[in-house]
Amino acid sequence: MSISLPDNLKSFVDQQVSERGYGTSSEYVRELIRRDRDREHLRGLLFEGASSPATTPVDERYFDNLRDRVQGRHHK
Repeated sequence: MSISLPDNLKSFVDQQVSERGYGTSSEYVRELIRRDRDREHLRGLLFEGASSPATTPVDERYFDNLRDRVQGRHHK
């Protein structure tokens, strides 16, 4: 794939590559595309969650149980 940019955008990309430590402009563009894809995925998850049925309110006990699950403890 080849992308044409006006000089002012090419200069901006070149600056970002230099300042952010990318090896090439292609690496920089790939990173932007990945971030955009991840943002779209997160947006979809948020919309999915917002349209799902309501559940019980989250309280301190919920977070305690969640921490236990994450740390491998299965206490109730």
